[in-house]
Amino acid sequence: MSCLQTIADYSLRSIGYGERLLPRGDFTLCQQFTLIGSGMIWNIYFGVLALLAGFFLATAVALGKSSNVWILRKASEWFIFIFRGSPLFIQFFFAYFLFVALKGSVPALGAFTAPWLGALTVLFLNTAAYSGEIFYGALLSIPKGDTEAADAYGFSGLKKFRKITWPTMLRLAWPAYTNEAIFLFHATTLVYFSGFPALKQRGDALYYANYFADKTFNPFVPYPILAGYFILLTLVVIGFFSIVNNRLNRHLPQNTRPKIKIRPKLIR
Repeated sequence: MSCLQTIADYSLRSIGYGERLLPRGDFTLCQQFTLIGSGMIWNIYFGVLALLAGFFLATAVALGKSSNVWILRKASEWFIFIFRGSPLFIQFFFAYFLFVALKGSVPALGAFTAPWLGALTVLFLNTAAYSGEIFYGALLSIPKGDTEAADAYGFSGLKKFRKITWPTMLRLAWPAYTNEAIFLFHATTLVYFSGFPALKQRGDALYYANYFADKTFNPFVPYPILAGYFILLTLVVIGFFSIVNNRLNRHLPQNTRPKIKIRPKLIR
């Protein structure tokens, strides 16, 4: 089988298109690159949607934690504490069995036992908690002169938040938020190893890398391929967030704009 035929058969296998059966022997580099790359579709799906939804919830959580309303402040604090205080792997594990238990009494929740929704929900809540703390710290760091100037110009309420508070918060939080986004994409590899089952042998990139490592008894080929894909994905994320960072700081001179600095997290 040629490499082009392998790509045609397996490039979309992780989402249900192409060859149904996985290769059983005589694994080629092309097969490993193609199938692991196919699994990256799920990692990108989890990361992009969780990041988009988590961004807005994180903003709400940060505002809630800085609120003078006691119930909003405490709800935000406990939300952040629970999801930052427990390992993501354990959150996946308990969420899956919670959804399975609820499925019996509320059949409509059955979709949450599937990774595409259940695992996405966990990632969304987890990144919202971490990002909410980042945004809260940025809120506290907003220069007092900015808010005083807004008051002097007669800005108040939603207009003040939209024109002054929110943009300044994003400018201050963006470098740290970039690191959170990178880690979120890396964390998507935990989905199929923490309770959520892969249906019909359709999983993410790590699922296929593990398959080849188990079959060949040689982890030194599939795992470096997996690492290479994630390095490329990380470069794309850094590039996109750098563009947004430049946009947020477009009013500053070129040489004074804060640069994106990547600080990898070794453990979470």
